[in-house]
Amino acid sequence: MEEHSPIAAALAQVGPRLKHIRTRRGVTLSALAEATGISKSTLSRLESGQRRPSLELLLPLAQAHQVPLDELVGAPEVGDPRIRSTPRVRNGRTVIPLTSHPGPLQAWKSVIPAEQNRPEPCTHEGYEWLYVLSGRLRLVVADHDLVMGPGEAAEFDTRLPHWFGPTGDSPVEILNLFGRQGERMHVRAAPRSRTSPGQQRSATGEVLGGPDDVGA
Repeated sequence: MEEHSPIAAALAQVGPRLKHIRTRRGVTLSALAEATGISKSTLSRLESGQRRPSLELLLPLAQAHQVPLDELVGAPEVGDPRIRSTPRVRNGRTVIPLTSHPGPLQAWKSVIPAEQNRPEPCTHEGYEWLYVLSGRLRLVVADHDLVMGPGEAAEFDTRLPHWFGPTGDSPVEILNLFGRQGERMHVRAAPRSRTSPGQQRSATGEVLGGPDDVGA
């Protein structure tokens, strides 16, 4: 990655942004380490720019601070696709690509309107991970029918019949990561019996641990 690329510039602002959010709320590094399971030294290096931000670190921090993930990374705000050039509309869904080059993993942010609430399962090669930023998401994978709220994540094999869309009267905003077959997302998790905000679900509906399970 070039030092002066837009992505490098965005990543360089993550640390100062994290420190600003934490100090504005009067939260100590020790308290944040206890809330996220991330070591105090890792948090300090992340805020100072000595540690490269990763999804495994940012997800529990977004949950602890109760802010959308895109607020931490400075992703483009979602706007009306009729007047903004960055968002794209695919099958009625607003999509903002977060990766600009071909690679094994692709990331994007999606806003799905409330009216797209009728399941139309499809199958294709690959593996997908998604994270709910706002709204309530209905996820149908094979025989499983789940409802997820902000802060929850799920991953599934896209060779299984699947569909996801909003439930209720409001749109849903999500972060997607998609990889070719065999490219699993590296999220350390442990099975739990109950679901809570920030936890992850597998394609079978099993809850896979939340922020406390993410290592530094």
